[in-house]
Amino acid sequence: MLSGFGLRTFWAIVVVVIAAGAVLAITGDIQGAIVTLVGGVAAALVAAGTGDDATETPAVPPPPSHSILDEVLDAIIEPVMLIRDGRVSVANTAARDLLGQYIVGDDARVAIRHPAAAEHLSAPQPLGIERAIELVGLGNREQRWEMRVGQASDGQRIVHLIDQTGNYAAERMRVDFVANASHELRTPLASILGFIETLSDEAGEDAMVRTRFLKVMDDEAQRMLRLIEDLISLSRIEAEKYRLPDNPVDLAALVADVRAELADGAGERGRDLVDLVDPAVPSVSGDRVQLSQMLHNLIGNAMKYGRAGTPVTISLRRDNSGMVRLSVRDQGEGIAAVHIPRLTERFYRADAGRSRSVGGTGLGLAIVKHIVERHRGRLDIVSQVGVGTTVMVILPPAKAPTKAPAKDAVTKG
Repeated sequence: MLSGFGLRTFWAIVVVVIAAGAVLAITGDIQGAIVTLVGGVAAALVAAGTGDDATETPAVPPPPSHSILDEVLDAIIEPVMLIRDGRVSVANTAARDLLGQYIVGDDARVAIRHPAAAEHLSAPQPLGIERAIELVGLGNREQRWEMRVGQASDGQRIVHLIDQTGNYAAERMRVDFVANASHELRTPLASILGFIETLSDEAGEDAMVRTRFLKVMDDEAQRMLRLIEDLISLSRIEAEKYRLPDNPVDLAALVADVRAELADGAGERGRDLVDLVDPAVPSVSGDRVQLSQMLHNLIGNAMKYGRAGTPVTISLRRDNSGMVRLSVRDQGEGIAAVHIPRLTERFYRADAGRSRSVGGTGLGLAIVKHIVERHRGRLDIVSQVGVGTTVMVILPPAKAPTKAPAKDAVTKG
């Protein structure tokens, strides 16, 4: 059968023969007819050859070289490997950094030393629909990876490792937060319900017992209220964390206001507040309500955990780098170094019993941390057991307002 350009070439030659016959019949010139026939057939064959070349042998770009493949894989920030016959044939930089610089050529089960990965890396049969495989402890004990295995057209297996450590940590924090919040709310609620049940019995007829129980119930209800308010506040601050506040706040005046407010409500302990405020300290760009809350939490904590009769020193100055530095120092029992990295976690307490006894919700420093982060500042905690604790907040000063260009004076003629 004739197909493609072969069929068209056949009909072109037929047309040429007919044309040559027509020339011979009309002119009677056999030589002209031969020239027409030969020239037409030659043109048809040349055209057919050109068309066949263009269609049947298209230009195929050369396959990428091995070095280009390496560059492409190295541009991927997550570990990627190719495995042929159970051995690592190609590994990008991220894979070598995680598993070792000399894994190329190794057995894949040796490169990824994890039982959950072994059968998927060495099985000879083609892969079906693969689910993600969780690898715990690859790299270090805290890391969690998700391994996905695909198959290339040449039979090689494509292994992609996705770091899920951050997602797992966030999920664990969410679960812990819900559990801790539920516990913190359930404890005072159970106490309130218990006292209500007691008061409903004969104990409620004794005026002194009734007064004492009602006082405890009020304290527990206030504790629940503080916790709920802190939860709402923390949620609001986190929702605004990416919106940089831009209102100028006179931090020196705010420190004075908060100090006076806390001193008035703290009785004898209020006399222990000492402020060392540089009046020339510049304003900061901030949210006045949140900065006030930060000061209340820091100074309030120092008053609660510092020893009675010892000073709580509030210092505010501009440091050598031009940043505004606030520090609150108490002279209390101090905090062991092992606890300091976790003090800003929600509901983390170095001494849970003492924290609850002074009315702490376990969210104060977590709120402070989020406020400082929203203001693009830094929070540092230094403590020594038996000496006391100093909490430092470093904030950038407010930018000076840009002056409008002066208008040219207009001279009357």
